[in-house]
Amino acid sequence: MAITQSAKKAIRQSAKRKKQNVVYKDKIKALVKEARALVLAKKMAEADKLLPEIYSALDKAAKVGVIKKNNASRRKSRLTKLIEKKP
Repeated sequence: MAITQSAKKAIRQSAKRKKQNVVYKDKIKALVKEARALVLAKKMAEADKLLPEIYSALDKAAKVGVIKKNNASRRKSRLTKLIEKKP
């Protein structure tokens, strides 16, 4: 258990940051899962309309430091490639 005041504050900060990070990650996971489901259902047009929203969520997460910039770029690239595939 934290003893010093600074250690207690660090725990509070960590908990607050974790809570915020989980919001970003959950949003990304939900959108990606939805897009992958649409691709499996062969609904490419609907999945394509979801791309800007996914891009926005990934860019925002990268901007605030939840994920790294290259991680966001890689995810966007892979999703785009998946959706743009010709059936």
